[in-house]
Amino acid sequence: MENYTMLQFFEWYYPADGSLWNHFRDDSRRLKELGFDAVWLPPAHKGMAGDTASGYDSYDLYDLGEFDQKGSVRTKYGTKDEFIAAIRAGQEAGLQMYADIVLNHMGGADEKEVVMVREVTPENRNEFASEPKEIEAYTKFTFPGRGGKYSEFVWDYQCFSGVDYNASTQETAIYSIQNQYGEGWQDVLDLENGNYDYLMLSDVEFRNPHVREELKRWGEWFYETAGMDGFRLDAIKHMDPQFFNEWLDHLRGKYNREFYAVGEYWAPYDLHSMHEYIAATEGRISLFDAPLQASFFRASKEGEAYDLRTIFDDTLVQTNPALAVTLVENHDTQPLQSLEQTVELWFRPLAYALILLREAGYPCIFYSDLYGSQYTDTGNDGQEHDITLAKLEGLETLLYVRKHIAYGPQNDYFDAPDCIGWVREGDDEHETSGCAVVVCAGEDQSKSMRMGDRHAGKVFVDYLGHCDQQITIQPDGWADFPVKSRSVSVWAEKRD
Repeated sequence: MENYTMLQFFEWYYPADGSLWNHFRDDSRRLKELGFDAVWLPPAHKGMAGDTASGYDSYDLYDLGEFDQKGSVRTKYGTKDEFIAAIRAGQEAGLQMYADIVLNHMGGADEKEVVMVREVTPENRNEFASEPKEIEAYTKFTFPGRGGKYSEFVWDYQCFSGVDYNASTQETAIYSIQNQYGEGWQDVLDLENGNYDYLMLSDVEFRNPHVREELKRWGEWFYETAGMDGFRLDAIKHMDPQFFNEWLDHLRGKYNREFYAVGEYWAPYDLHSMHEYIAATEGRISLFDAPLQASFFRASKEGEAYDLRTIFDDTLVQTNPALAVTLVENHDTQPLQSLEQTVELWFRPLAYALILLREAGYPCIFYSDLYGSQYTDTGNDGQEHDITLAKLEGLETLLYVRKHIAYGPQNDYFDAPDCIGWVREGDDEHETSGCAVVVCAGEDQSKSMRMGDRHAGKVFVDYLGHCDQQITIQPDGWADFPVKSRSVSVWAEKRD
């Protein structure tokens, strides 16, 4: 089996010039050559902010950049035809294509409705802060620009469980909609704020069977239109897990396709609830390893004070590797974003070695680490900040080593708090496979590790070029592998 790697092909601040789909189309073959096997594209549907919307503010799931709605035809990333062409180009290049879908909430309603609600306490949303009362809420979606094409379904207040704005008084609060499907929130596993069903905008009511059936119809239409191979599922910790069980089973059964699915259950310090979600969905959905990303963040901040021997403790890749999608950064953790938890630049190559060159997990590379990014935004301090995220030096080399060299049994040498290492012994299926990896947060040092008898007498070099010496593996398979301070070295057989 080959090692597989995913690429997140966007970042939050990608320019809103309609170029992303074409950018991917034009680069898809090079990405395959670099060692990628799957690509996660951002939401393709129209958001409430039109051609500047990231797509996480869902307005019309059926508008992939085809209709004049919210001030534009195209989305931030391009037109419907360009999106479909991007999917096809990726697949023709040999890439699996994953589409990002956002079903938790909708925004930018076309009409207001008078709705019966009860205000809740923000810190404990199971606690009502008012008696039932009427408010004006933006809850009616008629999609006049689409005119009923593809679906005539009209979303009204019965399709939502909560809102956060009273248009009649212009007050902002969290309001639980009192509809026929329930007076309180839906059951979700995350207990932050008492119940974290409500996240933002108009919160979709999955207890409404008409909503579930409409979203199944939409899923069929989306697949038959775009032909994706899988899904990235947004904000799943705020949704009843039974919905995605039903939705994925429907699509997988109807089309007899696996439809790989990875969900964003972002709980960096709550591994237990992530395991509960996996149990509730019976392994249907992989999850991003938020606890591991948090460990990388802490390690990058603490330097040699951080005990690298513990870096995989209480992570998903350690406890359920088959369903762990490992990552270093994403569009939410990048600087100035809502879940900002940015791994320091010096540690990023170390973190990528930890997810790319080991046996466990399905690694996902972040767009900015491959391409670089520049943007300006306002921080929590109210000041404008110019951000430059440089293309990560050595990342393409790590991808090469993952695809061609990092195979065979893995033996760990997690024997020093500031310097850890491991070897992959290689296998018969990949010529010149086998490597030794040393990750160091302290001073220059070396680690004695055994590559195995099959490598005796071979000359190894540091593929990342941080150490310039050559090492000959001893007759008993052992060698001392150097590493520079706050660095990573990847030692493998010297090529001609």
